[in-house]
Amino acid sequence: MLIIAGFIIVIASVVGGFMMAGGHPVHLFVLSEYIVIIGSALGAVVTMSSKHVLIGLIKQTLGSFKGNPYSKKAYEELFKALYELFMLGRRNGMIALEEHVSNPQGSAIFSKYSTISKNHHALDFLCGGLRPVIDGKVKPDQLKVLMEIELDAMENEHHAPIAVLTKVGDAIPGFGIVAAVLGIVITMGSIAGPIEEIGHHVGSALVGTFIGILISYGFVNPMIVAMEAIGASEITYMRCVSGAVIGFANGMAPVMAVEVARRALSSDVKPNPEELEAMLKGIGK
Repeated sequence: MLIIAGFIIVIASVVGGFMMAGGHPVHLFVLSEYIVIIGSALGAVVTMSSKHVLIGLIKQTLGSFKGNPYSKKAYEELFKALYELFMLGRRNGMIALEEHVSNPQGSAIFSKYSTISKNHHALDFLCGGLRPVIDGKVKPDQLKVLMEIELDAMENEHHAPIAVLTKVGDAIPGFGIVAAVLGIVITMGSIAGPIEEIGHHVGSALVGTFIGILISYGFVNPMIVAMEAIGASEITYMRCVSGAVIGFANGMAPVMAVEVARRALSSDVKPNPEELEAMLKGIGK
């Protein structure tokens, strides 16, 4: 929601300043200029993107409007689920985790924590890390390589749509100039007309340059930064999962495996040791 508030502030500032200078907001809405700029930008996105990247771009854009889902509550639920899972594995052996890993949607543990059960990407990553250890396909000390490779793939997959949007954001001021030049061409065709008509055409042409710069620096670039922040938060969340799973697979006590995950966090979402202890107290009993 913060990004929506930011966009409203940008629009209010621009329109308010324009009106304070004696302008009328209707003069900023020249449909032909918007069609040229937005149509060219969408065409560039389609040209540069594969189907997979285009779908990822849509999802990330919509996700940025929802805000960052990796809050302190999300990490608290993650730590509880990991601890309960690890306690079960410690007491009854790794084979006891098979029912939860093979069918995470039906797991009695994961169903307690909504931020995890609804995050299919994280759930698949967690279960994918535990499954080869339970099946005996890899040794615990080999698990780190598998999970690091998957994390790198996630990071690259997240960055591809952002790279496309960055290039388009850089090009939008140029599309604004294209719209302005087209407006000037129309102006030249009316050069012998009344001065008011010429002024109207020139003003409409300049709106193209204005809109191109505003969309680029006021909307697209901030959107890119928000998407990058959410992507970085997602990778941090996955690294917490990875660190805890690798630690537990290598023989760490459940509480220490969760502590490994806790220490990887930034201060705004990291519970202190006392909070973690209180959070885990009684879980799994």
